[in-house]
This record gives sequence, C-alpha cells and structure tokens, in this order.
Amino acid sequence: MSKNLEETTRIYTGPAMLANGLKARLNELGISPIERNDNASSIQAGFTIGVPGQIMLYIRKDELIKAQSIIDEYLKEIGE
Repeated sequence: MSKNLEETTRIYTGPAMLANGLKARLNELGISPIERNDNASSIQAGFTIGVPGQIMLYIRKDELIKAQSIIDEYLKEIGE
C-alpha cells in the first residue's frame, strides 16, 4: 500500500454530484479531500474497471476529527 493511502481514510463512495457536495463543505473547513475515480482513470489507461460515476473521497486521518460532524450531517441530509 502506498504511504499516501496509509495516511488517509476513505470518507465517502458514491455519485460524483453528491461527492462534490461533501467536498465543498469540507473545503469550507479548510480540508481538501483527495478524489479518486477508478473508472475514469482506467478509461484513460485503455481499459475499464470501476463503476461509472462513482467517486471515492479520502481525507488525511489527522483531519477526521475536525471533519466527522460535517461528514455525518451531510450523509444524514442525503439519506445515506
């Protein structure tokens, strides 16, 4: 596992539109989530994996305490 992924934690997997909403709220706190889209990356490489439109958001583990209430509130609002 890469060092970058060891220092991060996945906070959301779902449609790009909803991921962008959570990303915007976290940006207001000064947190910049890492966005991962396996499907888009695989298409650029010439093969296809992943689910189209699915985004994974990661944040640094040390930011999780600051972000947790915003994440929980957002997931409750969108019904997840």
